[in-house]
Amino acid sequence: MRAALIALPVLLLAACEGGGDPVEQAMRDASAERHAATVKDGEVSGPDHAAMGHGAGSAGAGDTAFAASEASMHSKMAAATGATVDEAYVAKMIAHHEGAVEMAEVALAQSRDPEIRRMAQAVVDTQTREIAEMRAWKPAAN
Repeated sequence: MRAALIALPVLLLAACEGGGDPVEQAMRDASAERHAATVKDGEVSGPDHAAMGHGAGSAGAGDTAFAASEASMHSKMAAATGATVDEAYVAKMIAHHEGAVEMAEVALAQSRDPEIRRMAQAVVDTQTREIAEMRAWKPAAN
């Protein structure tokens, strides 16, 4: 976090020199860095638990329950493409929402907490509806 705060002014200055909105450029640069750290040589990696303070190899049963759906979502998002930003956005968001539905289904199958089950069902309902909406989207004719 501290490195990001230190790097932000540098990114803003660099963006200003190149023209355009410096905040948007900084966000694009940060996103590209996160994506590059996540996707290496065509392989998608999960979160770095050691960097998050959880220690290496400390994945519990909860993490294990979501490993397959999480890996599938990241892989599908990385593979989703489009000829335009709009098309790529829709393709990647469909993959992202499908992953959310898969994770919610894991929670529905394994959680006994009524609040978690309510939230998971809400995710299934809303994300499924949004997937249908995105699949129905067609680019505007130019």
